[in-house]
Amino acid sequence: MKYLIVGLGNIGPEYAYTRHNIGFNIADELVKQLGGSFSNLRLAYYSEVSFKGKKLHVIKPTTFMNLSGKAVNYWMQELRIPLENVLVIVDDLALPLGKLRLKMQGSSAGHNGLRSIEGLCGGQGYPRLRFGIGDDFPKGRQADYVLSNFDKDEQPELPALIDTSVELIKSFVTIGPAKTMTAFNK
Repeated sequence: MKYLIVGLGNIGPEYAYTRHNIGFNIADELVKQLGGSFSNLRLAYYSEVSFKGKKLHVIKPTTFMNLSGKAVNYWMQELRIPLENVLVIVDDLALPLGKLRLKMQGSSAGHNGLRSIEGLCGGQGYPRLRFGIGDDFPKGRQADYVLSNFDKDEQPELPALIDTSVELIKSFVTIGPAKTMTAFNK
């Protein structure tokens, strides 16, 4: 069984530790823990790692967030991975910081990266790991907020939250979505 794990974010050092790039950060940690590394290939940084007999193809799209679907669609087709075996890791304003939620499908909820994936990859029927980034921003300042770094008081929490996210991904590929949701969606 093989999976496409997609960490969403934006390329470039100015975005490296922003809220919008938490998908990249989690993908980086997953690949690191499984002894892999990324190569810059077509439309994405790509890594292939294994976990308990499962092959994980991990990508970080280089298309920028709003065109993420282009990279996801290309790698789905290239690797012949069905939509239900694509797990997208995404930041979520609707959840408090660090709250994790595995969902098997759903709307983009205004997230441009998810909207792009929906439009180019066959709809809303793909799993996603939603990582809460909170919504502590003034009205009309959403873009500034998601493209800002985590606050100093939030940063110490991030390593443990990223580790938990990696454990959720490992659970998803080994015991499946239902048991993973029971264990992690608290």
